[in-house]
Amino acid sequence: MDAVKKTDGGVLVDIDVSPNSKKFEISGYNEWRGEIEVRITSVPQKGKANKEIIKEFSKLTKSLVEIISGLKSRHKTLKIYDISKSEFLEVIKGEIR
Repeated sequence: MDAVKKTDGGVLVDIDVSPNSKKFEISGYNEWRGEIEVRITSVPQKGKANKEIIKEFSKLTKSLVEIISGLKSRHKTLKIYDISKSEFLEVIKGEIR
């Protein structure tokens, strides 16, 4: 999965966000874009969507999560600290719908 890359202190994860969904879910992997598709309930106003993404990924991985690029875009890169690529893939494998 090209969307997840190992880095110092954790992993970088490329995601494609669809706002205003019924519930938060990791809906799949877009091979063409190399991004994990994520649906969120929030609307992209005043940082609400970014807060939801950080909160939900923190809850899933039990790790510190930071958005390092794409704050105002659907295409974001997250840095998830203190987790290996294999641990992250194991966590999201059970979440993909």
